[in-house]
Amino acid sequence: MKRLTQTIVATLIGLAVPVAALQAADAGKPVTMTPEQMTWVPNPANPAVSMAVTSGDPNTGPFRAFHKFAAGFTAPLHTHTANTQIVVIKGTMAMVGADGKEMKFPPGSFYTQPNTYPHVTKCLGPSECLVYMVADAKWDLKPVEAKKK
Repeated sequence: MKRLTQTIVATLIGLAVPVAALQAADAGKPVTMTPEQMTWVPNPANPAVSMAVTSGDPNTGPFRAFHKFAAGFTAPLHTHTANTQIVVIKGTMAMVGADGKEMKFPPGSFYTQPNTYPHVTKCLGPSECLVYMVADAKWDLKPVEAKKK
């Protein structure tokens, strides 16, 4: 468990680096937030998902935020405006590409989603999923029609 915690912490630290606009906003001062200080609100792209923004504004541009997904959650095939980097903290997330291949991500996993990559997002049960995400643009969900075989 200690190794998993170290992996998660190291990955979260690595995620703090890539979004230049967010770095500029945070320059010169630490950003701190305990679980009690987080404000959970509906995700603007899907109100079934809760999010706690740690910096930026998902409605207008780059941001960083925790996201909670209910067990069994599924978002149909879609893309986003933003490129994202995701760390799974709790639960098992799954991403299914347009090719139908499901990739599972248990706690401690890291994955990216390029903004042009069509995918299905899932939170596999039995518990909710918690992820930390860094996005380089506003947050949205653009449905993609599945190709007919």
